[in-house]
Parts: sequence; C-alpha cells; structure tokens
Amino acid sequence: MRAVQYDRFGSPEVLRVNDVPTPRPGPGEVLVEVHAASVEAGELAFRAGKLRAISRGPFPRNLGTDFAGHVAALGSGVHAWTVGEQVWGMMRHLTFGAFAEYVAVPEQRLARAPKNLSLVDAAALPVSGTTVRKALLESAALSSGERLLVRGATGGVGSIAVQLGKALGAHVTALAGARNLDWVTELGADAALDYRTTRPQDLGHFDVIVDVVGTDIGAYQARLTRGGRMVALAFDQDRPLASMASMGLRAALSPRRMKLFSNNPSAERLAELTAAAEAGIIRPVIDTVYPLTGIAAAHERLEAGGVRGKLVLDLRL
Repeated sequence: MRAVQYDRFGSPEVLRVNDVPTPRPGPGEVLVEVHAASVEAGELAFRAGKLRAISRGPFPRNLGTDFAGHVAALGSGVHAWTVGEQVWGMMRHLTFGAFAEYVAVPEQRLARAPKNLSLVDAAALPVSGTTVRKALLESAALSSGERLLVRGATGGVGSIAVQLGKALGAHVTALAGARNLDWVTELGADAALDYRTTRPQDLGHFDVIVDVVGTDIGAYQARLTRGGRMVALAFDQDRPLASMASMGLRAALSPRRMKLFSNNPSAERLAELTAAAEAGIIRPVIDTVYPLTGIAAAHERLEAGGVRGKLVLDLRL
C-alpha cells in the first residue's frame, strides 16, 4: 500500500509516498481502508525536527492523525463493526499514520461517519471537532451569554470553535486576517477583527478565550474577566518547547484561568461528534483537497499561512 513517510527532519520536500506492507488488524483492532485524511498544523513541527526532544522512534516516520473510510477487516474479538461500514476516527494517541491507504486502529478509536457528509468532508472533523468540543464544553464550560474570543479563527480548529461557540449561545469575537473577516462572520462570529491591526489592549474582556496561535499568551490572558478561562490549543511554532513550558507554568500557577489538555477522545466522544455533525451544529470547512502525492504541497501551504479551514488528502485522487 501507499503511505506518506519521511526519513529525516527537514522542509516539506522530505515527505515521500512509499510502498509499505498493508497492516493486519490485531485483537480488538479494525482495518480501515482510508478514503481521506486531514493535514494538521502540529505535524509541521514534528516533520521539521523542532520537537525531536520529545519525538521518539526510528525513521522512516509516518504522518496523519484523523481519517475517514470503510471498514476493510476485523481483528479477533471485534463485534461492533461490519466490513464495508463507513467510519471516521483517529490514530492511537500521540501516534501518526493516517496518510496511508489502510490503517489498523483499536475499535475504540472509531465512530460511524456522519451520514450527511462525504468521506472527504468527514475527514476534516475528527481532530478539530473533538478538540473544540472538549475545549468549550468541558475545559471552559462555556455558557450561553458569555463572551468568547477565538484567536486564529480561520484555521481548522478556529473555524469549528466559532461555529460551536455560536451554537452554544455565546457572543463570539473572531480574530482573523483582513480578507477573512466577512468569511468568519458567515461562520457565526458576532464580531470579526483583523489580528494584524488589533492589539490585545484594544480588545474588551472575555469570559472564554480559545487560542489557536500560541504567541503573546500573557497579553491575551490579561483580557480575561475575573472568572474567565483561557484554553490554549496551540504552541508557538518557532519555539515549540519553550512555548509548551511557558504554557504549562501558567496553567500550574492559575489552573482555573489557563486550561491545557491533550485531546484523546473516547469512542463515545467520537460518536457525539457524529451526532453534532448530523444535526448541523458544526460543519467541516475545507480549503483545498490534495491527492496523497500532494502532501509536500499541503505542508508548504500550511507554512505559508492564510488557510481557511482544513487541508485534506483524498486518497482516491
């Protein structure tokens, strides 16, 4: 089968589509024929070697976290799925490998794909959707009528945060590039501001801030109300380890105001996301669809910035 791999750290050009053995599902696992998979911004730092201090394992290494496809085979002990079912899901926690024609994953990492979405559209949601739902519903406990700021509102996670925040009844302010202000307003933002010309001190105060940028955290944390909560969902790509350490310290010193988490959704959480998508509460936002061989171009596009929603690999192209 074909799979995206890289055999050294570096620029997007290190990414290759190699022929590798098709995995076999072990006990409790499901083999999924992948139709599409989404490209995550966090992959860039791993590929570039900026997280080599915490990234272990031999080369060649794989990429890709969430996917949508069909059940191809069942490992022993699996009874909840049948061959041919449309599913979506995520790789094992803190592992990669979704950019491949087949993946073998524990059955707990799967849910039924939404009936109202194509598999290409569906592939854009598992990571972003479960991350945002956990951030707003659990970590921040966002309530109707509260003021929500989404920083980095045009990306895959930010665009979902705008939608869900509005659905939950919050007053949503989105920070985005100038050309995207009307676009994020259409997603549901009550106010859309140009991040290039809007300084933190120009803003009001917010009950909840969702940060998908990872820089100037202290300046934005200062915009919280007395009982405000900030959920940091990204790190500074230029200094990732220092950024993670700084956020961790802030969370330790002010656990009620600074919320950090690593998204590791259960099968139940994935099923809840399926229901939310089918109900139209959130919808996938896709900027560009690439073939598997376009993975280097997709990483280049992410690094250039300005992406609206997600970049998706369609393995049928």
